[in-house]
Amino acid sequence: MHIARVYEQHRPAFSFEFFPPKTPAGSERLFRTVEELVELAPNAVSVTYGAGGSTKHLTHELVARVRAETSLTVVSHLTCVGASRAETAQILDKYASAGIENIMALRGDPPGGPAPGARKPAAVAETPINGEFPYAADLVAFIKDRYPEMGIGVAGFPEGHPATPNRLTEIEYLKAKVDAGADYICTQLFFDNRDFLDFRERCELAGITVPIVAGIMPITSRSGMTRMAELAAGSRFPARLLKAVERAETDEYVENVGVHWATQQVMELIDADVAGIHFYTLNKSDATRRIYEHLGVTNSSRLAAVPS
Repeated sequence: MHIARVYEQHRPAFSFEFFPPKTPAGSERLFRTVEELVELAPNAVSVTYGAGGSTKHLTHELVARVRAETSLTVVSHLTCVGASRAETAQILDKYASAGIENIMALRGDPPGGPAPGARKPAAVAETPINGEFPYAADLVAFIKDRYPEMGIGVAGFPEGHPATPNRLTEIEYLKAKVDAGADYICTQLFFDNRDFLDFRERCELAGITVPIVAGIMPITSRSGMTRMAELAAGSRFPARLLKAVERAETDEYVENVGVHWATQQVMELIDADVAGIHFYTLNKSDATRRIYEHLGVTNSSRLAAVPS
């Protein structure tokens, strides 16, 4: 299904993100995770690229398999870091022939860049990168020109883009991606809903009317939170969340805290009429399944009715 139809038919829509493993055994484990999460009836799933497009072949294999073996709407990430127009056209042709209707268009990171859901460190984001697409808006325009029927998503930054300290300019750049043909915006992870709601309001003031989807990544361990802090330069962990993590005696309890916090975020966002929730799963099903359980539902089609 075209992603624009997804957000027209479901409010909120729920989606999950995966990244392709580097081994056949890892791919099989991941597909079992995908099958487990299919039971939750997400409205869409997406598959990332590695930094610098390093996993593009694995990404294509995974999205093609998900498309062929499930009924899920699939969004494949596509980055333009160092990419040529000819190479990008070939990739788009392969996706189209495999029945992939939707692309998440990103500028992307050079090798060694951040994890899924994390913002680029400023030093990485500001490094000049060779290629025929200087900005994500250029990639969006190229996709829309070559395959106007494809759905296109782009990234948003509720806490601010690390390479654009000027928040007014940041929204101008985002609007350029939308004006080039983006159908929706999916945000990077955040832990304070006030950041998302302020970001959404600033988008509205700028004349951005496409659906804005909130990116949620539950904390599952202290080491994972530390890695988020290192990779998501500038991410804000509210003091109340830090206190709860500090009280947790083991990583099992840290995960309980993370799942509870994410559940509360989702409930508040539903009350605020969010267009969608995008779960950064880190290729694991447990935390996402537990959030659904805490919401008291078994699949995403009932989440819109969750009371707060």
